[in-house]
Order: sequence, then C-alpha cells, then structure tokens
Amino acid sequence: MNRMRNANTSKKLAVLVFVFLIAYSTSYSEYGDVVLDRYKDTMAEVGLAPVVFPHWTHRIQFKCKACHEGIFPMKKGASDITMSAIIDGEFCGNCHNGKIAWDPLYCDRCHSLTETEDKQ
Repeated sequence: MNRMRNANTSKKLAVLVFVFLIAYSTSYSEYGDVVLDRYKDTMAEVGLAPVVFPHWTHRIQFKCKACHEGIFPMKKGASDITMSAIIDGEFCGNCHNGKIAWDPLYCDRCHSLTETEDKQ
C-alpha cells in the first residue's frame, strides 16, 4: 500500500516538475538551452526575438536519438531551420504539428530571447 502511495506521489511530483520546467524554460534562456539566431536580423525586421530552444526540457522527455541524427545533425549550425520548413513538417515541425505537440502558431513560445539575455 505504501509503495503504491509513494509511486503516485512520485508521479505527481514528476508531472509538477515537468510543468514547472516548461513554464520556466520558455520564459527565457537558461543553461543548456540553445539560442537560434542565424536569422536574427530578419527576425528583428518583423519584430521577433531569436528562438530559445529549451533543450533540457525536451531531453527530459526524449532520448537523444528521437531528434539526433534523423532530424537534427549533431553539429552546431548544420540545420537551416526556417519557419516555412517547420510549417512543412521539417525540423521542429516533425513534432510541433498540432498532433504530437502544439502547432507553431504561437510566436512568443519560441521567439523568446530577451535583450538582456542577448547581451550576456
């Protein structure tokens, strides 16, 4: 009986931690996050901040091979990620398609780098 109660408590705690990490990691970049700013000038022209990819939040849920090597090569700058490619189901769009994860319709969820962070 105690084991079942402990397992339920552990599951609830894990869900709470996961929700906290998602909320925390999407508000600004943190150690382990990846800032995608290859097109920062173009993004700035349309009023968007560079993208902060919460790597560790994703890593909590998935093994490395879920994304690497099939979707993203393990080399910085090797992927030419654009919104049109994402919308076409490439890169982030493999999962962020409205079925597996939310649609890429909420700009501020990804384009979240603040000016303060950009200068660090």
